[in-house]
Amino acid sequence: MTRYATDAARWEAVRSRDKAADGQFVYAVRSTGVYCQPSCPSRPARPENVCFYPDCAAAEAAGFRPCLRCKPQAGSQLAQQAAVVARACRLLDAAETEPTLAALASACDFSPYHFHRLFKQHTGLTPKAYYKGRRAARVQQELGQAASVTAAIYEAGYQSSGRFYAEAAGHLGMSPRRFRAGGSGEQIHFAIAQCSLGALLVAATAKGICAILLGDEPEPLLRDLQDRFPKAELRGAEPDFEATVAAVVGLVEAPRQGLDLPLDVRGTAFQQRVWQALRAIPPGQTVSYAELAERVGIKDGARAVAGACAANALAVAIPCHRVVRNDGALSGYRWGVARKEALLVREGSR
Repeated sequence: MTRYATDAARWEAVRSRDKAADGQFVYAVRSTGVYCQPSCPSRPARPENVCFYPDCAAAEAAGFRPCLRCKPQAGSQLAQQAAVVARACRLLDAAETEPTLAALASACDFSPYHFHRLFKQHTGLTPKAYYKGRRAARVQQELGQAASVTAAIYEAGYQSSGRFYAEAAGHLGMSPRRFRAGGSGEQIHFAIAQCSLGALLVAATAKGICAILLGDEPEPLLRDLQDRFPKAELRGAEPDFEATVAAVVGLVEAPRQGLDLPLDVRGTAFQQRVWQALRAIPPGQTVSYAELAERVGIKDGARAVAGACAANALAVAIPCHRVVRNDGALSGYRWGVARKEALLVREGSR
């Protein structure tokens, strides 16, 4: 708010239609009796007719009515909703045991139905899924520092080891004991090949392909795999793995054909929702980050889904290359925009 502490700074924000100022203050026009948010696309009023208020309530108390074009009260309501969801997230982060939906809703002064809908709208997850994701993150942290696996389970908030072990494979991708040892004892087969897009690393666990990495040189790709599993047994250049590598090379060269091999997909609950939505985009089609956010049920979540796309370690198999900017331009591909464009050309969407 210090950025808009003076009337001169506020007027400059109005003149430039600064979206960052929305929610910080509103401006009212004496000649029309209307108040607006700073980014309102309406023609700016004369400076001498403008006055500023900290929020919608103050402007309305002074006798001004909301602009029908920019709807400033809607922005204020959105900010209030975001604050409620942020408060609920803090409660879930701090909870030692999973709170009931009714308890969370009551703490936020909402009905359970309205709260559940609001939380999912803003985060893309249900409160239960959010709590599970945070608990999974806690158990990963505890496995690295607790005296034993059992101690880590209870420190992370699980009430029974049975529930933890039922969920462990999806959260960790391996047994808790192996995760605690940095992947020690986990066998990961890998191979590095060349394709038309450069160096290609393919890695797989017993469950399925866990990494498809693209780059200019092989060495950084291998370091990436080693960083993911610092104590796993990496087994390279085995003849039985050649067919898997050939299938992935074929996917890169002709991405429309798809990949008929199992995947070992590891990520947070939100990332997995985004990756599932990515796999539902047909070859030859693209969506914007905003459209992808809508598909996973998170309003104004373009930045969040972009982060999930960037975390994807299964190039082409999870087709984050099919996500573009709102204007159709290409940006933000983990393996380089040139490779993104090449894949889209091969699919016929460029």
